[in-house]
Amino acid sequence: MKYNLRPETKVAGQTVGIQGAENIVTTLRQRIAKVDARDVTVVLEFYPGVNRHEVEDTIISQLGADNMVYADDYALPAERVNAKIADSITDDRVLGRMTQYRMHEFFPNLDGDRAAIGAQHGLTVVYGTGASLLAPRHDLLVYFDLTRWEVQLRYRAGLSNWRQDNADEDALRKFKRGYFFEWRIADRLKKQLLPHVDYLVDSNVVHEPKMIDGPSLVAGLEQLTAQPYRTVPYFDESVWGGQWMKEHFDLPDDVPNYGWAFDGVPEENSIILRYGDVPIEVPATDLLLNDPEPILGAKVYARFGAEFPIRFDYLDTVGGGNLSLQVHPLTQYIKDRYGMNYTQDESYYILHAEEGASVYLGNKPNVDKAALAEVLRAAERGDEQFPDDKYINKFPAKTGDHFLIPAGTVHCGGGNTVILEISATPYIFTFKMWDWGRIGLDGKPRPLHVEEGLDNIRLERDTQWVQDNLINQFVPVGHNQYERVDKTGLATDTEFIETYRHEINTVAHLSNHHSVNMLNMVDGQEAKVVSQDGSFDDFTVHFGETFIVPASVNEYEIRNMYPERPIKVIQAFVK
Repeated sequence: MKYNLRPETKVAGQTVGIQGAENIVTTLRQRIAKVDARDVTVVLEFYPGVNRHEVEDTIISQLGADNMVYADDYALPAERVNAKIADSITDDRVLGRMTQYRMHEFFPNLDGDRAAIGAQHGLTVVYGTGASLLAPRHDLLVYFDLTRWEVQLRYRAGLSNWRQDNADEDALRKFKRGYFFEWRIADRLKKQLLPHVDYLVDSNVVHEPKMIDGPSLVAGLEQLTAQPYRTVPYFDESVWGGQWMKEHFDLPDDVPNYGWAFDGVPEENSIILRYGDVPIEVPATDLLLNDPEPILGAKVYARFGAEFPIRFDYLDTVGGGNLSLQVHPLTQYIKDRYGMNYTQDESYYILHAEEGASVYLGNKPNVDKAALAEVLRAAERGDEQFPDDKYINKFPAKTGDHFLIPAGTVHCGGGNTVILEISATPYIFTFKMWDWGRIGLDGKPRPLHVEEGLDNIRLERDTQWVQDNLINQFVPVGHNQYERVDKTGLATDTEFIETYRHEINTVAHLSNHHSVNMLNMVDGQEAKVVSQDGSFDDFTVHFGETFIVPASVNEYEIRNMYPERPIKVIQAFVK
């Protein structure tokens, strides 16, 4: 197994990154010395979650500043922030609404503060989240970036949210605040700043900062708009177990299980750009903040804006138990309730199945909604176990099956399966209706949303309908001596994702269908993605790896490197 846990892209050119706080300080001091002015302003803009004290101790203290300005001291106090965003954060433990605010709306006296800061003499360092707003006229702009996964790990370790003192708060609530509020306002500001940063600092590893100059960063991001790339996957423990990924992806053995993984979720995964011998890790969202259309394609960008609409992730229940019984909201519901423009239609592609593997999908015929509601509510109270065999279909699953799950369809992954989940991006909005009476890893009951699920469940999707419409709906698309292509989903004309499975003997020629492509090698050892016109270097992929081909690559080849046995690659794109 050659699954690459830290995929990276070598950036063309001779630029070498800068590694270590001491070298970063030296570079910044040299740059400051070149400013032809007596009064110099340096801005260090932080993504929320950057370790303030580390930057103060190892970098700011070494710059010889005459004045130090911490941006938080000029922002709204916590109680006013909370009141302002109450409709976004809500009282729910998991669900909220996407904020429409921008960072500057949380700095109440910008005009006066800017004037006061601008009047200071000597070297002034303005730092923190929102620092660039306080000193828009600056001589040097350094952006301290942080990946979404690292932010989440810091939440678990006791990091407070921005403008909060909530180190001990439930990590789910911290994540919710980050997802619906902090990351949105920070990304809107970052989008404005990226073309103008002098340097970016990768601050993901404590006491190991790395830095690259702004033009080289943009060059690296632009390089990925015209070639295949992978995002950096991450793996996490779950209540349902899962042992297959640990063994087959060679994961660390320091946790009991790995129940899920994000490999192909640009909203949360990162990318690594290598400059010489220095890897710079940034959020994959930086690609779309910088230049979205070449990656997404004109039609996808016009429809979704600078948002990656497709996601792939893994769910591993081998040696564990079932996932939660759940349903995703219908489009109008998610729009009205949560302000989202589209919902999470999805599918389960079975990457691996063992004896007893199964998928719960759809309900039994003639289910009475009132009766279903009564037993679900009783189960939520803990009065009884939910009788799933009375209400929910359970189908056997084997490797290579594809179960389609349009929004509103009740579903659940069963035990002894490894699922490649292919879905639309709004993944937060999962209404768990029953979780088999389990307690979460945090010792608290897993959050259920029974009423929301009942509002959205489509009970007409019964056993026969599911068998006719949602299980292995393979339609042959093409067949020759080199490959076989089957359309495998998604389910209906109302869903925007199309999936093709390519069974490749030697070489396949793929069209991008005028869309960004997300792909995974679901069977086989190794393949190479090859440019039709020599515009990018051959790109190697292995079994289980998700990769992205930007829409700017109109056509490409996938070559089976071990042609004695066919490989299978699943390709997803926007219809």
